[in-house]
Amino acid sequence: MKKIILSVCIAFFCVSAYAQKEGGFRVGLDLGAVPTNGGGGVMFSLEPKYNIKDNMNVGLRIGVAAIVRDINDSGSTTSAKVAANGSYVATYDYYFNGAGKSFVPYIGAGAGYYSIANVEFDDTDNSDNVMVDATGKMGGLVRGGFEWGKFRMGLEYNLVPESTLQDINGNNQGTVANSYVGIHLGFYVGGGKWGK
Repeated sequence: MKKIILSVCIAFFCVSAYAQKEGGFRVGLDLGAVPTNGGGGVMFSLEPKYNIKDNMNVGLRIGVAAIVRDINDSGSTTSAKVAANGSYVATYDYYFNGAGKSFVPYIGAGAGYYSIANVEFDDTDNSDNVMVDATGKMGGLVRGGFEWGKFRMGLEYNLVPESTLQDINGNNQGTVANSYVGIHLGFYVGGGKWGK
């Protein structure tokens, strides 16, 4: 594990001397939080990117998110909604970079596939009601934030269609929202600092 961390640190510092330019390749790594009503979650993503212009790039965000919503624990009864998803989203980012600046705001969007698993449980009527759904859906995201040197911070909204929950007998039991907001912090390796 120490060798892996050392290798990442060496790669991180070795590539920082090159200027960001058209045709460059970089990889971003982000970790974030998913705020929700009555709960929360975490998200992680890896995103290789290619700079199509000095201030634009395209990439593929490979991400995972785990979210718990609407937790209600009154002591005698408990209910909650738990979701996990994996995503493969083609992305585009536009950077508002100025000459010699290390602080660079950006906006972006993407579209792709979300693999979603939802579980809702509720024991309010003294019976363990469990409803599930595991599907794949097409969705998208919009995001914005800034990069400062090699570090990145942003806010994103993942737009994913609702899922229909079913009980153990296969009966429909309503829908659950899959869209979520994420706040992330990360860094990138490769591509260097924005040069223009």
